[in-house]
Amino acid sequence: MSWYTGNTLYDSLLIVGLVVAILIYLGNKYGTAKYGGRFGESKKGAFRLSSKAGWILMELPALIVFPIVFFMGQNAMQAVPLFFLCLWTFHYLNRAIVNPMLMRTAPGSKNSFDPSVMVWGWIVLALHSYLNAAYISEYGTQYDSSWFSDPRFVLGLLIYAFGFTLNVYSDSILRNLRSKTPAPDEPRYKIPYGGMFKYVTCPQYLGEIISFVGLAVMTWNLGAVFVVLVTAGNLIPRALVTHKWFNKHFSDYPQERTAIIPKIL
Repeated sequence: MSWYTGNTLYDSLLIVGLVVAILIYLGNKYGTAKYGGRFGESKKGAFRLSSKAGWILMELPALIVFPIVFFMGQNAMQAVPLFFLCLWTFHYLNRAIVNPMLMRTAPGSKNSFDPSVMVWGWIVLALHSYLNAAYISEYGTQYDSSWFSDPRFVLGLLIYAFGFTLNVYSDSILRNLRSKTPAPDEPRYKIPYGGMFKYVTCPQYLGEIISFVGLAVMTWNLGAVFVVLVTAGNLIPRALVTHKWFNKHFSDYPQERTAIIPKIL
């Protein structure tokens, strides 16, 4: 991976992005963002969005900024960059539209998504959308048709497919813990079982991190490494908090599970 592209704006924003990733990790060590649910506690009377609306609005910049920047690049209409555009769109349609729309909320749940999280999400998503779109369609020099047979592309695609599948399957298990039309007395939280839940509390987070590792290997650019660092810096502390919460609230919680990496963390 080349550090400098020669474009002052791009290289400067890349450095800023890597610093931001470190700050996100450090910030999450002292308190996770208020996305809703267990992470949505707030002062009484504070304005909050529903989790569904908050997630959709927060993730939208990835579907807007990336294609705008992408089609400004001189290599935008080549096969490999177009493949990455399709993959990016596929991934973020799931994150921004499909997954939030499938959310099942408990009856009487209060809005708990902090708008400030949405604003910070816009900044981070706009930044990493720019860094990846600009590199893929303009500054990357490796994306001719031979890239499809490059070992980095093949390995990255396999890693991505595994991580995405793990993420979607784990989200499905969590979603189906709650009925489509929950009864008022149905417990809000239950212990999930099946799949990688046998080993970790948050396989959905692990899958998301793995999928972006796959993207970084597949595209072989530091803008994608920034996405991995931001994702890990955000999700690993959340997994640790979630793991602690389940152990505290469920006396029968499986003790063999770790938070996010089997047998390690």
